[in-house]
Amino acid sequence: MAETRRRRRLIFDLISDYLEDLETLSEELGEVAMAEHPSWDLRSCCIEPLCSVFVAADEVVVTADLPYTDPDKVKVEQVNRNTLEIKAEMKRKISFHEFGVTHRKGEFQFFRCLTHIPVSVDAKKMRTRFKRGILEVHLPRKRGIRIPVE
Repeated sequence: MAETRRRRRLIFDLISDYLEDLETLSEELGEVAMAEHPSWDLRSCCIEPLCSVFVAADEVVVTADLPYTDPDKVKVEQVNRNTLEIKAEMKRKISFHEFGVTHRKGEFQFFRCLTHIPVSVDAKKMRTRFKRGILEVHLPRKRGIRIPVE
């Protein structure tokens, strides 16, 4: 009868198994979320610029590298609550050959990127500055958001 009884597992074994499963799942989700995609689209002649997001205490600053761009041809829009879209038309076409890539053909005339904003911002008070091919977008953070407590 003692042989037919199931052996009880220690709580530490259960926690260890749970943590291993959780680590495996997080690695799989990370691979899906960080899947590489090309930074260009040949059909629309767009290339994705280098962008960075800096979150400060009172504002979010998004910078984008837009060389060969006229400041009048830059458009910045808030697509939804957490996404900012930057579009710009270049002064001249850029080809893969200028980057030193010889095994691919294509020309680009536009920059386009979608940038995730990790905190709530007030897009109506957005300020932009374009200098020497670098676009800075200053978005003030929203204050006083109520969180319901049950």
